Amino acid sequence: MGQGLSCGEPHEHGLFRAVQNGEIEAVEAMVDEEPRVLEKTTASNGRLSALHLAAANGQIQVLSMLLDRSVNPDVLNRHKKTPLMLAAMHGKISCVERLIQAGANILMFDSLHGRTCLHYAAFYGHPDCLQAILSAAHSTPVANSWGFARFVNIRDKSGATPLHLAARQGRPECVHILLDSGALVSASTGGYGYPGITALHLAARAGSLNCVRELLAWGADRLQRDSSGRIPYTVALKHKHGACAALLNPSAPEPLIWPSPLKFIAELNPEAKALLERALMETNKEREKAILKETVCSLPSPLHSEAGDDDDISEASDVELCCICFDQVCTMEVQTCGHKMCANCTLALCCHNKPNPSTPAPKPPVCPFCRSDITRLLVAEIKTKNDTQVEFSPSKPRLSRKSFNTSEGSSSFKGLSAMGSFGRLGGRSSGKVSSECDGDKS
Repeated sequence: MGQGLSCGEPHEHGLFRAVQNGEIEAVEAMVDEEPRVLEKTTASNGRLSALHLAAANGQIQVLSMLLDRSVNPDVLNRHKKTPLMLAAMHGKISCVERLIQAGANILMFDSLHGRTCLHYAAFYGHPDCLQAILSAAHSTPVANSWGFARFVNIRDKSGATPLHLAARQGRPECVHILLDSGALVSASTGGYGYPGITALHLAARAGSLNCVRELLAWGADRLQRDSSGRIPYTVALKHKHGACAALLNPSAPEPLIWPSPLKFIAELNPEAKALLERALMETNKEREKAILKETVCSLPSPLHSEAGDDDDISEASDVELCCICFDQVCTMEVQTCGHKMCANCTLALCCHNKPNPSTPAPKPPVCPFCRSDITRLLVAEIKTKNDTQVEFSPSKPRLSRKSFNTSEGSSSFKGLSAMGSFGRLGGRSSGKVSSECDGDKS
């Protein structure tokens, strides 16, 4: 969370110090005595109002009291920053939600960088504030006037979208939320066809491996050039980020890409989506191991450890294995036919074709067992041979054949896995991008 703002000079009005410290009774007394005191602003720190200070310091009780007294939620400071922008900058989620509830405009731009509250939440890395603002964009007038997709990709004065700023600052959680909300992974800061810089260039420059992973998994183009003619690989090398450079090397194998154009993928319930996202991450991390094998940089171990696998030995020995890879437990159910397979094989099936931006409605993949179109995916009920249901959570380590003893008779399938069968099916999507993003912290 942010540190908040100070009211500055010692001679400032006592109201501001009381607001900053959350002394609600003292604030109420001052306002009751002289209502016009709320029109005062600080002499320093950009002429902040009492509402600005309450929002920036997370003083939710004071902020609510001020809003209840009909204080304008969109009051501006010297740089035309609103209280909502300051709350988003400092990660004060309760203040963000209360301001939005009071009708704060999420589509206001400051005069310093031409940024909105969405830019600031992404820049300073506050996923909860980012999600709250994006949720509000569905129901506020923004949805009708601008449209949600346009709001997610809104640009500041330098042409940077919130995704650019999140990647530049190395905020992988914010990058994921924005991409999942429709941010254009190949958006350029140039605009109007001019070359610029992409989020992938900025993540490469920052050396944020997790941001690079996210962007590649959503189809970022490793061959896109910036205004200086550099690809992200060259940028990573220049700034001596070896691991990022290894993944961005055009000669390295391409990762699996999240199949966002598919209609049933967009309609996944949260649990099924978490399973497939986990499978995507695991598969791409296996790919990364091979890429980084000969580099001095090492990646964190996969999402589960060998010690953790031992806990699942007795549980996995009785459950049904995927009939495609014979390695993972069946966790996904295809609708409407009802056939089951593991998350890794499901994902590989969906990622078989590269996303094509020119094709608005790609053809859905078919079930490998009955060849009917896949119209929906659900989390499968995992039952043991004794008909007892196994509790499965997307956050638990995957159950794998490697976790339990196998018979000699089935050893021919020992090396077959979702990674081995489908790991090379992923592709790279193309897209345009461009120019330098020079916004500094404000």
